[in-house]
Amino acid sequence: MLELAVLGLLKEQPLHGYELKKRLGEMLGAFWGVSFGSLYPALRRLERAGAIAVVTGDATAMGGPTSRAVPATGSVDGEAAAARLRLVAGATGRRARKAYRITPAGERHFAELLAADDDGDDERLFSLKLAFCRHLDPAARLALLERRRAELTDRLARARRSRGPALDRYTRSLVEHRTSSTELDLAWVDDLIRAERDALDTPTRKGASA
Repeated sequence: MLELAVLGLLKEQPLHGYELKKRLGEMLGAFWGVSFGSLYPALRRLERAGAIAVVTGDATAMGGPTSRAVPATGSVDGEAAAARLRLVAGATGRRARKAYRITPAGERHFAELLAADDDGDDERLFSLKLAFCRHLDPAARLALLERRRAELTDRLARARRSRGPALDRYTRSLVEHRTSSTELDLAWVDDLIRAERDALDTPTRKGASA
């Protein structure tokens, strides 16, 4: 899950480890507790796999930063961000912090992780995938939302079955709260599904009326 988040952020622009940690915290929330101790091993794994690469070279102790060829990212925003990082490294003459960019292999791995049909009702993973949903084609987005709808429908059925007179009022209140929350989530996902279907149908309706 962390690798999906890292690749998704680097798909938008190259980032230093510190900035990656900050943005991961904003995206995933405080309860995830993304630390440098978990982030840097993930970055090393991705770098060894060829999914990411270092943008800036390290400066030598006495001279300026070493230059390192930076292959094209395929993104105008990404190229501009990489150029800014190189300029900063050249201007300071100090050891530059490592910044990372996504590679073509990383783009493919990101697409596979994003489109994967995951087992289980994982709230965090769905939220993460939804944050990067714009990178999926319409049919894949719809499939993701329909899988989520099935998971929520199953969760709601289980919650309703668990209600009964044997529960004390505190446990019953907790079950009712979870049931209401699931009903709201289900209604929200239904709205997203309708919007996706409308977007898919719009080109068809336009073609028919032409």
